[in-house]
Amino acid sequence: MPWKEVNSMDERIKFVARYLGDECTMTELCRAFGISRKSGYKWIERYQAGGVSGLVERSRTPHSHPNALSPAIKRLILEARARRPNWGPRKLKVVLERRHPGADIPAASTIGRVLKSEGLIKPKARRRRRSAPHGVPLVEYSHPNAVWCADFKGHFPIAGNRCLPLTITDGYSRKILTCKAMTSSVTAPVMKVFERAFREFGLPEVIRTDNGAPFSSLAPAGLSQLAVWWIKLNITPERILPGRPDQNGRHERMHRTLKRETASPPRSSFRAQQVAFDHFVRDFNQLRPHEGLGMDVPDQHYRTSQRSYPSRVPDVEYPEHMVVTKTYPNGVISHEGTQWYISGCLANEMIGLEPTSTDTWRVYFGPKLLGVVDPRKERRRKCRSFGELIRSDGELTGRRRRKRRKR
Repeated sequence: MPWKEVNSMDERIKFVARYLGDECTMTELCRAFGISRKSGYKWIERYQAGGVSGLVERSRTPHSHPNALSPAIKRLILEARARRPNWGPRKLKVVLERRHPGADIPAASTIGRVLKSEGLIKPKARRRRRSAPHGVPLVEYSHPNAVWCADFKGHFPIAGNRCLPLTITDGYSRKILTCKAMTSSVTAPVMKVFERAFREFGLPEVIRTDNGAPFSSLAPAGLSQLAVWWIKLNITPERILPGRPDQNGRHERMHRTLKRETASPPRSSFRAQQVAFDHFVRDFNQLRPHEGLGMDVPDQHYRTSQRSYPSRVPDVEYPEHMVVTKTYPNGVISHEGTQWYISGCLANEMIGLEPTSTDTWRVYFGPKLLGVVDPRKERRRKCRSFGELIRSDGELTGRRRRKRRKR
C-alpha cells in the first residue's frame, strides 16, 4: 500500500470544512491540524474574503524596500547606456554623478545588475595569459611626455582603399595626441604627422613603437629614417620585443576601444572616418573616465612638454674622446684608409667612432651603438672593398667589393 501524500492546500480546505461544520471548537480544531490559533483564524479570514482561491500560498516578497532602485534612477542608467553603449558600470556611474549631482546614484555593481537584467552586458570568456621576460627594461611612465607610444591600428577597407590609423598617445596620462587616417606607412607622411604633434605638444623623451615600418628597418640598431630624425631631436627610439604587444599594452588597449567605437563598421569615406576619429579623441581625452587614472579623464593628468620643436633640426653631438666623421650620400664613412658601409638611412649624418683597447672602433649614431669596425682585418685584404661592420646584433653589413683590374 503506497504512502499517503499530504498536500498543504488540501489540508487547508479540510480545516475550513470542519470549521464550517461546527464539529469542534477552534482550539480543538487547530490542535488536530497541528497549527496555532493565529494561523487558523488567518486561513478562515482568507477563505471568507476570497473563497477557495484565498487559501493559495501568497508570495512573501515585500511590496516595497527602502533601498530599492527607483524607476527614475533606472531610467537614467539605461539612457546613459544608450548614449554610450560601450561604457561599463564604473564609467556610467562617474558620468551620472557628474550630470546629476543631487541624485542618489547606486554603486557600480548595482548598475551592472541593471544592465545585465536588460540584456545589455554579455559575459566574456576568460583568457589564459602567460608571462614572459621583457628583455631590455623599458622606460617607466613616470611623468607626462616621458614616453610617447605610437603604432598603426590594423588596417580596414574604406571606399576600396586601405585605412591605416596612425595613433600617438602619452603613456603617463593616456591622452591621445594624434589619430590620423592614412593610406600607407610611408616615411614622409608619417614624419609630417609627428611634426604636427611635436609643434603642438612639444618633444617627448622616448617614443615606444613596435618593430614594423617605418619605425624600424634592417639597418644596424634597427635604425630607420624616422628613428634617425628622432635621435637628432634628442628623442630616444624604444622598440618592444617582437611578438610582445603587451609591452605597449596601454596603447594596444586604446586601439581596441578605437576599433569598437569608430571602425565597427567603418565610415563611408576617409573624410567621414577622420571626423569619427576626431570625435573619439575629444571624447576619450575630455569625457571618458579612465579606471587607470582613478576615473579621471586624460586631460586632467597631461601637460605639454617644456621642450619645444626647434626651427632647425640640429646635428648629433658626441663626447670629445670620439672621432666624428660624416657619412657620404651613400651611407659610407672613410676611416684609416678604408671605406665602411654603415647604412643608407644615415646618409650625410655625423657618426661617432670610439677607440677601444684592442685597436678597434665602436661606431655610434647618437646614443645608439651601431657596431664595431676592425681596421687591422681590412689591411690584410688584397683588394679594395667596403669594410665589414660587425653590427651590435652580431651580424655583418653587406660588403660590396671592387677588384683591381690586372695590368
